[in-house]
Amino acid sequence: MAVEKPVLREHGIAYNIFTLVLTIFSLAIMGVLLLPLDQDTRDLLTFYDNAICVIFLIDFAVNMAGSKPKRAYFIGQRGWLDLIGSIPSFSFLPFTALFRLARLSRLARVGKLLGGKNRAALVADVLENRGEYATFITILSAGMVLTVASILILQFESRDPENANIRTGADALWWGFVTLTTVGYGDRFPVTALGRLTAVAVMFAGVGIIGALASILASMLVPPAKEPEAAPEVAPEPVGPAAPAPAPVGASAPAPPALTATAAAGTKAGPFAPVPDAVATELAALREEIAALRAALPRPPD
Repeated sequence: MAVEKPVLREHGIAYNIFTLVLTIFSLAIMGVLLLPLDQDTRDLLTFYDNAICVIFLIDFAVNMAGSKPKRAYFIGQRGWLDLIGSIPSFSFLPFTALFRLARLSRLARVGKLLGGKNRAALVADVLENRGEYATFITILSAGMVLTVASILILQFESRDPENANIRTGADALWWGFVTLTTVGYGDRFPVTALGRLTAVAVMFAGVGIIGALASILASMLVPPAKEPEAAPEVAPEPVGPAAPAPAPVGASAPAPPALTATAAAGTKAGPFAPVPDAVATELAALREEIAALRAALPRPPD
């Protein structure tokens, strides 16, 4: 009995790069959480880490659904480590943050997949799937800018607690979102010099990100132009028989094929144009019948 080969969910290079960068970024957040931070900054980092956990849980569910049998991914590809590394952190279970170390398995697996691709294959895939790469790069850029900007603005504005109106992680998250989307709601704004410099950088980044998102949506809504169909090739109609080449001076012109065939059959074509053998035979038979009829007719008396 033949053993059935396991089937695993396969992803494109763009998705693998997205997963690799997101895993590295999540590990960086885990490293920052080990630093001595205030509670507001820690809560903000935990929020972003839990958002990444949701993305990884969706990735785990997609991989499990596309695997046959399920143990091929869960055991063979160490999917159980992906599941453990995707468990969100809860305030009543602080030790769950240690599960983030299981993401190293995902990092090693994706890095191995991308390591087997040569440079020419990567360049060809980027040119072929430009829209997919643009989408993932835009999502990564928006998430990373929002995370870094909100943390920085919270740190800078905390230096001026009397005049600052961005005091909590929720304020920083709201300010980062409305600034990145170029809305500028105005209820939260930086008052320190470093905070305003951060805001200028976020504004410039937001213009590029929103423009990229608009381009991606436009490319999805507008159907691609169809290539013009090639017209069917029509064979040229013959104008007429090719004229025979002129015979050289002093040489006798070759007899026409029909005349030659008639002469070979032993029939006389008369003063008319030469005819094929079958027609000449029919004409000869008609002549014989006409001669027999004339002979059978009674002759008038003298």
